[in-house]
Amino acid sequence: MKEILKIENQVNPKRKLSLLEILQYIVFLTVILYFGRTLFIPLSFSLFISFILYPECKWLEKKGIRKTGAIAISLFGLSILIFLVSYLLFLQIASFSNEWHSLSTKIVESVKQLGNYVEEQFGMNSEKQLTFIKNFTNNFEIFPLLKNATYSLSETAFNLILIPILSALLLYYRHLLSAVLYQLFPRYKKEAIHEILIETIHEYYNFIKGMGLVYLIVGTLNAIGLAIIGVPHPILFGFIASILTFIPYFGIIISSLLPIAVSWITFNSIWYPIGVIVVFTIVQLLEAYIIFPFAVGNRLKINTLVIIVIIIMGGILWGAAGMIVFIPFISIVKLIADRTESLKILSLLLSNGNDSKNIN
Repeated sequence: MKEILKIENQVNPKRKLSLLEILQYIVFLTVILYFGRTLFIPLSFSLFISFILYPECKWLEKKGIRKTGAIAISLFGLSILIFLVSYLLFLQIASFSNEWHSLSTKIVESVKQLGNYVEEQFGMNSEKQLTFIKNFTNNFEIFPLLKNATYSLSETAFNLILIPILSALLLYYRHLLSAVLYQLFPRYKKEAIHEILIETIHEYYNFIKGMGLVYLIVGTLNAIGLAIIGVPHPILFGFIASILTFIPYFGIIISSLLPIAVSWITFNSIWYPIGVIVVFTIVQLLEAYIIFPFAVGNRLKINTLVIIVIIIMGGILWGAAGMIVFIPFISIVKLIADRTESLKILSLLLSNGNDSKNIN
């Protein structure tokens, strides 16, 4: 057996991939991801859901429950959790919509004040302003917009049906898929591949559990801060901001726009929007330096430049779905690269620089 491993090691020497080879693989993979996004988007979400549910399925199977039953119970539990969260958000949105009439009145008043300001400062009367708005809106064609919206809704509905099915199939055929994966590599790498696969699943599972706790704490702190300064519907705005922080750097900016606008329109004062910014800034600092390290612990260190590039690339290739799933993907790539000799240069490229001394 030792002689066979020795021969295989000589035939398959460990070789580090060059930067040019890595870039070639990236370009090739990018083309595949772009043209195959209709398949890969639901498959990616299904893969991550299967990672989350794998420990529960395995635990239920050890308790004597058949594989199909364990998968069904795990998916049902996850569905109940998602339904409860969605229902709570729906209640907050319904409460917000009940005040839409008074809010719309204030919006009209704010628009009138803005029109008066434009007329005083730039000499553009109301007729010229209306003409400008009409010319501006005429540039937007409503039918292509409705067509795109209808397509997006139908695609989302299709994915909501397809993703649970794919997740169940991935969990059911996990042993077969693992065996196929082992066959793609030499026999002497089987143990290493097995370790990477198991560690990837458990790392992602623990990461998701920790992130769930982070979202809960951050959403609560956001809601408390917004309630203190008097912003309407603090629970809704606080937890929306918490959920959108899944998109690094850009999520908090997007989620802060609505409470800033609502607080400005409601109170007609610049201090309330400033208060919203202060609350979100403080909570984000607490999340970055206290909450996240406490809830998640050690995580894969990826430099900020790579994260921003990956977010932009995900948005270009897959839209909003790419901005969400590409970060976990690159984290898994980093995990594999750290444990693969031929990918050390990729590990160094993705790292934040603190572990570069460990790379030979």
